[in-house]
Amino acid sequence: MAFQAARKRSKKVTSVDKANVLETFQFWKDVVTEVHAQYPDVELQHMYVDNAAMQLVKAPKAFDVVVTGNMFGDILSDEASMLTGSIGMLPSASLNAKGQGLYEPSHGSAPDIAGKGVANPLATILSAAMMLRFSLNQPEAANRIEAAVQQVLGQGLRTPDIHSEGTTKVGTAEMGTAVVKALG
Repeated sequence: MAFQAARKRSKKVTSVDKANVLETFQFWKDVVTEVHAQYPDVELQHMYVDNAAMQLVKAPKAFDVVVTGNMFGDILSDEASMLTGSIGMLPSASLNAKGQGLYEPSHGSAPDIAGKGVANPLATILSAAMMLRFSLNQPEAANRIEAAVQQVLGQGLRTPDIHSEGTTKVGTAEMGTAVVKALG
C-alpha cells in the first residue's frame, strides 16, 4: 500500500525500522525491499527510527510516504503533527491491500474536548480528502478539499490549537463552515 500511495504522490517511500538493534526488523527490511522490486518507479529509502525522528524535525519535506510498524508510526505521526503546529492538523489512513481504509484524524476522537467547540476539524476534513484520493479514486475532489483548507488557512482563520497573534480565532463549526464556503 505504501508504494501504491507513493505513486499517487511524489513517488518516494521511506521504510522505518530498527534493524541495527532488533533482528526481527531485518525481516521487515527484506520484505519491503522485495515488494519494492514491483515498483521500480518509486524511490525507496531505509532509515532507522531514531534517525527518522531526527530527520523529520530537521527536514520534514524530505519525506513523502513513510511505512513502518504501529509503534514507530504512532510515535512519528505525533512528532510530525507538531511540525504543523497541532495534532489537529494531521489526517491519517490505515489501508488494506484492496485500497479500503479507516480514515480518521491522527488524534482520534479527542473526547476531552468533545462538545466544547474548540476542536480543530481540519484533520477530519483532510482525512475525507485522503479517502477520496486513496480509496475512492477521486483525486480531483480530494484536491478541491485540500485547496479549500489552504484557502481558509490563507485567510488567517485558526482554531484555538493553532491560533497565534495576527490570526482570527474561530471555533470548530466556524472553521468547518469556512471550508465548506471555500469549496463553493
